[in-house]
Amino acid sequence: FFYRIQDAMLSRQPMDIEAARERVNLLPNSGPNNVSHASHGNKKPPPLSLGPVSSCLLYSSCSCSMVLVNKMLASSYDTTFNILLVVFQALVAIVCCYVAKAAGKIDYPPFSKDIALQWLPVNVFFCMMLFTSMQALTHNNVPMVTVFKNIANIFIAAGDYLFFNKPSSFLTQLAFGVMLLGAILASHKDAHATFVGLFWMLCNCVFTAGYVLYMKHATQTVKLSKFGMVYFNNVLAALILVPVTLFNGEAMDFYRREDLHNPYYFVTNVFAGFVGFFLNFASLSCVAATGPTTYAIVGSVNKIPTSVIGWALFDAEISKEAFFFICVSMMGGFIYSYSKIKEARDKQQGK
Repeated sequence: FFYRIQDAMLSRQPMDIEAARERVNLLPNSGPNNVSHASHGNKKPPPLSLGPVSSCLLYSSCSCSMVLVNKMLASSYDTTFNILLVVFQALVAIVCCYVAKAAGKIDYPPFSKDIALQWLPVNVFFCMMLFTSMQALTHNNVPMVTVFKNIANIFIAAGDYLFFNKPSSFLTQLAFGVMLLGAILASHKDAHATFVGLFWMLCNCVFTAGYVLYMKHATQTVKLSKFGMVYFNNVLAALILVPVTLFNGEAMDFYRREDLHNPYYFVTNVFAGFVGFFLNFASLSCVAATGPTTYAIVGSVNKIPTSVIGWALFDAEISKEAFFFICVSMMGGFIYSYSKIKEARDKQQGK
């Protein structure tokens, strides 16, 4: 859950004159005899957009891949470089942005203070989500944190209604209830928490919801392409988290760990950063195309393929409680999927 970064398709707005010129590739203030950008080789790459289904599938596959790659790193080396890994992967994503832009595949504006300040709250929420998650795991066991992760989804659905006027249907509420009940029943024997632990988990729910909801707001108000958002998101994340790694000692610990200074560890981190580049894009697209509530549900249901693939690749044991939680999560996911299909069908019928 450390690496769920997540919205980028700008909602459609009425096209102004300048936008219309861009659509037909005419130079600004051009007359009828002017030539197009394409004839000069300056044509910008067309914006890449994804629909609701494709964005959810891409987000799910990238998120699952990211978790498995980081699991591979953790199982191969005895490390706890949680923040440093995010920094490594952010730096790789920045390089991917530069390379893709140089190749003419994507386009985004150069780094500027004004745009950075508009996007900065997204990164602040993300960093606070990371910090409170680690504090919650320090003061509570994993089953209790799992329960509260499902409560965070309810916070997101409530914020979706309050800030974006998107009420949840009965079936959507039922899906949340089923998944929360499954998490509680699966962990009721092992879950325990202290008052301090409950405080940090509640804070994590708030910052997780704030991160997803503000990301939706930013994609509607910040005038950037999706890959522009990926670029600014990773640049700001690196600028914020590099000092953190120096303060908490992760950077020095990595410097002292000579067993990590090898091509395998480097290549694996580069691959993780490459996946993170597409995970950023998929997260932004998923939130923009579907909304914060669907994004939260996809993230919860995504634990199912991650657990199954982890069991197959790493021989990780799946307990009876975990298997029960997987089955209940599947049921909740099916209920939510049916509710969205029903909503779309009712909308088409004019109900």
